[in-house]
Amino acid sequence: MLFMRSKEIVGIDIGSSSVKLVQLSEQKGSYQLRNVGILPLPSEAIVDNSLMDTTSIVETIRDLMKSLGSRAQEAVCSISGNSVIIRKISLPAMTPEELEDQIAWEAEQYIPFDINDVNLDFEILDTDLSASGKMTVLLVASKKEIINEYVSVFNEAGLKLVVVDVDSFAVQNIFEMNYSPPENEVIALVNIGASIMNMNVVKGGVSLFTRDVQMGGNLYTEEIQRQFSFSSKDAEKCKVTGECPDKEKLKDTINRVNDTLSLEINRSLDFYNSTAEDLKIGKIFLSGGGAKTAMLSESLSQRLGLPVELLNPLQKISFSEKEFDPEYLQEIAPLIAVAAGLAMRRLGDK
Repeated sequence: MLFMRSKEIVGIDIGSSSVKLVQLSEQKGSYQLRNVGILPLPSEAIVDNSLMDTTSIVETIRDLMKSLGSRAQEAVCSISGNSVIIRKISLPAMTPEELEDQIAWEAEQYIPFDINDVNLDFEILDTDLSASGKMTVLLVASKKEIINEYVSVFNEAGLKLVVVDVDSFAVQNIFEMNYSPPENEVIALVNIGASIMNMNVVKGGVSLFTRDVQMGGNLYTEEIQRQFSFSSKDAEKCKVTGECPDKEKLKDTINRVNDTLSLEINRSLDFYNSTAEDLKIGKIFLSGGGAKTAMLSESLSQRLGLPVELLNPLQKISFSEKEFDPEYLQEIAPLIAVAAGLAMRRLGDK
């Protein structure tokens, strides 16, 4: 039928503590917010990046779609941690078509699984291949059974899963759309979820280094609960506001975990710096629920000697103030960075 509208797509980030949804409409390279929402998941629904309680996850996605009145039929999601393997490899220069034919054979030596059991994707990072006769390729692989689990969950929720991205790259996409960093500036994007932290060092639209660490905002919540005998909900509130009857004790508690997290980030970025020659990191952008922790930005900036800023994934996305409360959007912005990056994706994207 002529003039049929293309199917609507939502970006859905299934984290270990909640499901985040963002829906964008695109016009001439700019984006408008159509839908956004967050619903908590039961504890233990996701453990070590594995979907343990698929029934709860399906119900949460359905409830979120219903509460927002979204009619989307297609979805984009992402994976991270031990669900995905990311390798930067050097290969003889060839065309993308030639690489498409050879990638499975080339990838075998880098993937610790039977190549027939994984889904592979790649991106050629070099732009000038003539000098060296070599090219650098970003290789991404995930076990088919993991992807099939996500496909099944979305099918049960009434959605067709059309793209599976990687958390780090979703954050990179939304960052580059909002901030347009200079070509020569090296930026570290650190996305701190409840139980996993994604790090991605980028320059000029190219990912130079990625690492996922199994630690996140839950460290704060658990430590505050232990120190104050609070419920998880009260501990979460103290973590973000820094407010508590015994402020000094809370400050000490949060700072201890800040030091642990900062040390881990420092270790990863030191590893990058040791191999990067003159491409030193100039700035860090934080996203994810853990990024809102009181005093974390200051602690990280002090330890690393670098400016640290909260990433705002909605900075250049327009929205109607009649439909969306600006204060609410500002409050949830760090949490929805992955979902917003996913919402930019379309079927057929590379």
